[in-house]
Amino acid sequence: MTGIPRAPRLLGLAGLAPLLWGTLSAAVPGLFDIGIQTVGPRFMGIYLLNFYGTVLLVFMSGILWGFASRADGPVAGPAYGLSALPAIWAFLMVGGGPESSLVALIGGYLGLLLLDGFFWKIGLAPAWWLRLRLPLVAVAVGCLALPLLL
Repeated sequence: MTGIPRAPRLLGLAGLAPLLWGTLSAAVPGLFDIGIQTVGPRFMGIYLLNFYGTVLLVFMSGILWGFASRADGPVAGPAYGLSALPAIWAFLMVGGGPESSLVALIGGYLGLLLLDGFFWKIGLAPAWWLRLRLPLVAVAVGCLALPLLL
């Protein structure tokens, strides 16, 4: 993650903490039981992965909207439209059950990575953007996928 400004690097990594915790608490039954008693089910396991994963996907849609606001001319309209896709995806696809929602979120994050690449390629995202996004998306997708494999 060299060449990435400190604040986005640290905040990006910190943003993975709830996903890592959700995956860990889904994989370790005893940890899940302790967590249920201390913080409640919303902040544990697959439930946390679904809630936070959805919030994060919609948040990223907002970041892409910010990139789109830098666009001029004929690329502006499509950029705004594309920036809304992750939020629309989350609205339409997440919520059919815990496991199917994780699958939908995985698809959303992979699609988001394609959009990250598009905004980077047309010069609306910072030069360091993909160096930040690739490892973050890889960890996020891994966290969402692991409970499906257990």
